[in-house]
Amino acid sequence: MERQQLSDLTIFAEVARAKGFRAAASRLNLQAGSISEAVQRFEDRLGVRLFERSTRSVALTAAGERLYSRSLPALSDLEVAIQELDEAKDVIAGTLKLSAPYSAGPFFLDRLIMKFAEVHPDVQVELIYDDAKVDLVTSGIDAAIRSHTLLEQDTHAVPIGPDLKMALVASPDYLSEKGMPKKPDDLLDHDGIFFAFGNSGNVAPWTFRDEGGPRVINAKQRVIINNLRSMVALAANGLGLAYLYEAAAKEAIKQGKLVSLFEDEVPELPRYSLNYRTKRHMPLRLRAFIDFAKQLSADQKAD
Repeated sequence: MERQQLSDLTIFAEVARAKGFRAAASRLNLQAGSISEAVQRFEDRLGVRLFERSTRSVALTAAGERLYSRSLPALSDLEVAIQELDEAKDVIAGTLKLSAPYSAGPFFLDRLIMKFAEVHPDVQVELIYDDAKVDLVTSGIDAAIRSHTLLEQDTHAVPIGPDLKMALVASPDYLSEKGMPKKPDDLLDHDGIFFAFGNSGNVAPWTFRDEGGPRVINAKQRVIINNLRSMVALAANGLGLAYLYEAAAKEAIKQGKLVSLFEDEVPELPRYSLNYRTKRHMPLRLRAFIDFAKQLSADQKAD
């Protein structure tokens, strides 16, 4: 059914229900003339007369009675559906679909989702961990957790999670065998374990502070891998130096399996961002998640 036909059917049903054009016009907040024109247009399209009209009354014809009795249940269901949609605007419920890189989970996102689910039990969270960049338009997700380098133009982004402190690490055995680098430039002669972004083939660069600004100095690519835990394990077993999030290597450093190098020269990266397309008609569940993530990040910084 075309949109105009549905509109005319709705007007027809309201005239039948109100038993008059003026009463229907008042209920629909339209002009009586517009109501009369819509009914006449509907009759012309169907090729039957739906109402008997006089100067004092309006009554359904036999054809009108049949159409009204058959269409009323469907229109009533439609009204209920629209009412439920309207009521849902004020309810934090439904399915919240998110996409995030694997690295965000152990750092903060698993904890964030757990706490959010406790506060909003009527929201079903569908979280897909994938290092590949997803399309915010075609994927059907509500928002994506991303690094600052993967944010899309003409979208909104809210920083969430902790500061991303980086670290350059190596095992004592590796340093004993290959020698201790004295400055970042020495890394050119060392083996490196590099982080790859999913299946994209993009490798995270090794960035260091320099008097002239950030500077990329990469070691030789011995291993390229997309798993932080594996990077820690390979580095701890002496395969090479690894440049990764400090939080991922913290326990191994504490146990003496890894040594942190050039701590003053290794910078912090910008925090992750919650990336979404528009604020217009935003589902209440997404607004609640954004506010919750911002508040939790603020509380963590205060601690």
